[in-house]
Amino acid sequence: MRRGSSRSNHGPTVRRLALTCVIACSTAVWGGETFAQKVAALPAASELVASTRQAKPISAWVEFCKRYPAECTVDLSQPATIALTATTWSTILEVNRRVNKSVRSLPDRDHWGVTDRWDLAEDGSGDCEDFQLLKRKLLAEAGLPRRAMRMTVVIDEVDDGHAVLMIRTDRGDFILDNKTNAVLPWSETGYIFVKREGQDSTAWVSLGGALSPVATANR
Repeated sequence: MRRGSSRSNHGPTVRRLALTCVIACSTAVWGGETFAQKVAALPAASELVASTRQAKPISAWVEFCKRYPAECTVDLSQPATIALTATTWSTILEVNRRVNKSVRSLPDRDHWGVTDRWDLAEDGSGDCEDFQLLKRKLLAEAGLPRRAMRMTVVIDEVDDGHAVLMIRTDRGDFILDNKTNAVLPWSETGYIFVKREGQDSTAWVSLGGALSPVATANR
């Protein structure tokens, strides 16, 4: 999607995800110290993002799941939201910062010679979705329920496709992003939320182009 074009049709932007996200997915922290977070302090409660209907998954995600089925399995015995404690929040912040610092941003075309490939950044390089998949893997290994951590496709602040990790908690939906070390409520990201992995099956769900209040004010 080009900047300034209609936002009712997100298809072209989502298909361009691999081509564009690496440009936007730098590891720079928004606003310097503005979003500095205290590890021990829990965030204020916020709302969840509503899903509207089933959505077509990202093709590269489908291929990723064939290679790493355990990373895509939905275990219905796990909770759909995380009870956010100070310890859990500290773990989320630490993993987000650590992966952002350790993984080198590299587009799939340069990395793999293909337009789009989802991976776990096992060689230390990757683009936006690879950062988030690695974060989820590490958080799951730390004991957080995978079912409550959903890969999500958004339109970012420059109208490009971008992948983030949505953490669904009893205090709202929070976003892990390689553009910032701050873990923000979805409503403070400035993004348009297109779709995410479902929590009840491997099907994806539409988020209806939900605009965060920040996005509404800036667009």
